[in-house]
Amino acid sequence: MAQKMTDEEWRAFVSHGTRTGKLSTVRADGSPHVTPIWFVLDGDEVVFNTARSSVKGRNLVRDGRLALCVDDDRPPYGFVVLQGRARISEDVDELRHWAGRIGGRYMGEERGEEFGARNGVPGELLIRVTVEKVLAEKGVAE
Repeated sequence: MAQKMTDEEWRAFVSHGTRTGKLSTVRADGSPHVTPIWFVLDGDEVVFNTARSSVKGRNLVRDGRLALCVDDDRPPYGFVVLQGRARISEDVDELRHWAGRIGGRYMGEERGEEFGARNGVPGELLIRVTVEKVLAEKGVAE
């Protein structure tokens, strides 16, 4: 039987290894758009970057509402869904710093700087999301 995760548990869960998030944004017609993302947790905020010209970038500039799902696809299964609103920055120094941290998480610390340089450029957006709502369950198949 599924159990709710504590605050400490869900934070550890979303930060574990290289789990990607599935980001849901709202299209102009109100329909959902879902795409995988790399991200890091920074205190009470989820941080990621994306191109301003991407579907998710355009959606977030227009309507900052989002949901992020992170799951473990191995038994006994678990998931975390975070909801909030995007705050957007185009500050290149901030972008470079956070793109490097995110790249380091997913590609290894030795490549973090490379990803910071690649993704911390004009045309990219730094997205910070204060988590407003959490749904987190573990042991779904127990």
